[in-house]
Amino acid sequence: MGLSVIDPIEPAVARMRRVLFEDFDFTKWLTLGFCAFLADLSSGGGGRAGYRTSIPGSGSDLAEAGRFLLRHLPIVILIGGSILTLVIALWVLFTWLSSRGRFMFLDGVARNAGAVVEPWRRFQTHGNSLFLLRLVLGLAAFGVIAGLLVLCALVAWPDLEAERFGPGALFAVLILCACLVPFTLALVLIKALLGNFVVPIMYLRDLRVLDACRVFMREIAPGNAGSIVLFILMKILLGIAAGVIVLLGVCLTCCTAALPYVNSVVFLPISVFMRSYSLCFLEQLGPDWRFFSEAGAQPTSPAL
Repeated sequence: MGLSVIDPIEPAVARMRRVLFEDFDFTKWLTLGFCAFLADLSSGGGGRAGYRTSIPGSGSDLAEAGRFLLRHLPIVILIGGSILTLVIALWVLFTWLSSRGRFMFLDGVARNAGAVVEPWRRFQTHGNSLFLLRLVLGLAAFGVIAGLLVLCALVAWPDLEAERFGPGALFAVLILCACLVPFTLALVLIKALLGNFVVPIMYLRDLRVLDACRVFMREIAPGNAGSIVLFILMKILLGIAAGVIVLLGVCLTCCTAALPYVNSVVFLPISVFMRSYSLCFLEQLGPDWRFFSEAGAQPTSPAL
């Protein structure tokens, strides 16, 4: 019999109430909120800002922009390289912090405790292991997307030079859509599996990321593929519902709740519930998959 995606909802709600509202402790709330903020750093969870892009209205505008860039190429390369370096450096920093933060937040939810310094030190190996995998995956994704964009630009270049939308440009758009859509779906799937399965396995079994991936493939994936797909779909639905709640909360607080860290504190019940839901889903696998305990206790797990 497959794993249920409905049954874990009630215990996840109960766990959220237990952690946040029973014996209410505002300090613990703020501390868990900080851990949630760290965990979601690389996902933009501390508040999102919209942006607009402008597209030239004609081919002549595009050609003029190209001539301008060529005339000032050294300055363009310097400025563009500096901005790209800064963006990559911030992404690496946020990815490193969030990799450690995910274990800190999971530990707080699992043990019903709020702490920063001790779990930050305790999960150094786990966080660094997860960070390296996420770094490799992120750089590989960047390389694939950059290569795809270069390929499409080369295919469409004759039409761009002729300032028209011809067969080459159309073919480039088709190539981009045909490759980018499945690639994006694959990235979303990998992210979901890492966050909902691999990270909890690393935490429970005290393993590095590749060893946890092997445990997932050996002990969870066989016979549960359909349940895993349904679980991811349920998480998407729950995420949509959570997004609506967050949007309403941001509007009601005049965007104050969209501020970094404030967002994580205000909507901490949602974060705790979503984290608890995936752990409750895994607990259906049997007594060896028990995550929840109170502060001071550690989940029983085999050594490395």
